Amino acid sequence: MPFYLAAVILTLAATPALAHVGAGHTGSFLAGVAHPIGGLDHLIAMITVGLWGALAGGRALWLWPAAFLLAMIGGFSVAALGIDMPFVEPAILASVIVLGLLVTLAVRAPVWIGAAIVASFAVFHGHAHGTEAGGEGLALYAAGFALATAALHLAGLGFGLLAERGIGQYALRGLGLAAMLGGVAIVAGLAG
Repeated sequence: MPFYLAAVILTLAATPALAHVGAGHTGSFLAGVAHPIGGLDHLIAMITVGLWGALAGGRALWLWPAAFLLAMIGGFSVAALGIDMPFVEPAILASVIVLGLLVTLAVRAPVWIGAAIVASFAVFHGHAHGTEAGGEGLALYAAGFALATAALHLAGLGFGLLAERGIGQYALRGLGLAAMLGGVAIVAGLAG
């Protein structure tokens, strides 16, 4: 239970990553591509979904990234409709830490539970994208960040599969630890 308590405390203590809301032009495909790549919190979380999928193997290789993408588009749609959600920034930061911890501890979740976990976090990531979007070009912007997210998931899957087959599962778990520590650094204001 100490993990859950620590996760709650870190989530409540999280400050905005400041990678969202009012980040500039958001009506183009390229702006959509740039968003997940330009925000350290998004970048780490997207790659870590792929790492965890590689660790789990089987259907998780494709189902967890797909669940993330679909839920992220759902969160984007909610925000684009002007519907607010509480705790968006803390949930995004918690996603970085929790996903990193899941990889670090080599947690083997049933496929549907893993999909539910990544989808839950993805809604908040999508909402952050949607909050920034405005005006014309919403579809292009969404297509851009969906493509970039898929590419980051694939990068995580690739790193994970190479690490697991090459230098071993401990290297994969080390990547999870790096992701988790990156999330803690963002929360502490040391990165972001």
